[in-house]
Amino acid sequence: MNTAASARPADALDSNWSLVAAGALMTCVAIGVLFSLAVFLEPMSAATGWSRAGISSAMTLAFLSMGVAGFGWGALSDRYGPRVVVLAGTVLLGLSTVLASRASTLLEFQLFYGVMMGLAAGSFFAPVIATAASWFDRHRSLAVSLVSAGMGVAPMTISPLAAWLVTHYDWRTAQLIIGIGAWVVLLPAVWLIRAAPRTAHAAPGGAAPAPEMKIGQALRSRAFLVLGITFFACCAAHSGPIFHTVSYAIGCGLPTFAAVTIYSMEGAAGLGGRLLFGVLADRLGAKRVLVAGLLIQAFAAASYLLVNRLGGFYAVAIVFGLAYGGVMPLYAVLARDYFGRRILGAVLGAASMLSSLGMALGPVLGGWLFDRYGSYAWMYIGSMAVGLGAVAIALTFPRTGAAGEAPRLQPAG
Repeated sequence: MNTAASARPADALDSNWSLVAAGALMTCVAIGVLFSLAVFLEPMSAATGWSRAGISSAMTLAFLSMGVAGFGWGALSDRYGPRVVVLAGTVLLGLSTVLASRASTLLEFQLFYGVMMGLAAGSFFAPVIATAASWFDRHRSLAVSLVSAGMGVAPMTISPLAAWLVTHYDWRTAQLIIGIGAWVVLLPAVWLIRAAPRTAHAAPGGAAPAPEMKIGQALRSRAFLVLGITFFACCAAHSGPIFHTVSYAIGCGLPTFAAVTIYSMEGAAGLGGRLLFGVLADRLGAKRVLVAGLLIQAFAAASYLLVNRLGGFYAVAIVFGLAYGGVMPLYAVLARDYFGRRILGAVLGAASMLSSLGMALGPVLGGWLFDRYGSYAWMYIGSMAVGLGAVAIALTFPRTGAAGEAPRLQPAG
């Protein structure tokens, strides 16, 4: 009788797949709208006379805004629930796109498409991922990976739509349609996002459950420092190759269109990696799979130096994409294991802020190394070195307790 009663909460927690579907849709649309700027770059520059560097800087502003805002959105989600947060984010996402389509100056466009849209996009990742992680026990890694998969398919959805729209309308009308479309698609999905029930899990042996940490304690703990620094190093290791491999392939003599397909191959492999690593993490443990994935990512990044034909690029892109796509959702799974559900949104938001800095660092350093040495070799070697550093850091994660038992976390230092 006691066994059946204790099984009911777990069964209920593992049943909210509608939230997973809604979360995947939200991350897909939000990231897809943001990254569709690449499609608008040429027609916007031609129509307005704004520089491409100025238009592209909106993306940099969006990454910075998204990283900083993620922590705030995550904390608000912990306090008020995820539904109100994603509702605010959905309203802001559509509004920022609509206002950007009406911008009369480059500065206005940068504020609307960069700062405001980054603020909106930050409302989806940490709160939705944290909520999915809170709803699932047995299939947690798979659920989080499926939500994260929305980001993986984003470039294959909104960007083609944007490309079709700009061939039939001017860029302003195309962005206006995308902004209104985001409202139409996402507002109904908001109501599928709800917080997991707060259930108290008894510790083994019938002991009282360990008290959950406060956010200040969590951010000073060794587990968070290891999580955040690993996340930062992981993103710094793969962001440079992601951004510069197309240019490197063109330098190897590949036609531009063929080089672009390498990026698409990485994205498709990343989608598969999220699903594969999610299933493996549920069976083998998130830490083991994360370490293995980081190791594969590090050597795959350097392997680009060994290829100069399209077939070789595709082979490396598949392995590299599987690895970097697969490890990304595992940070949320580990955060849930270490910090529980109550402050998970804030913890993930803080970790995501560090990862955004890593993502911003790779392209800049890759470009600087190329300008300095006239080659991408040092970028790929540096990416491998940083990736191996991420492996070393991840190996220092504190040990978790038995299943269902929270680990004992000590403050860093």
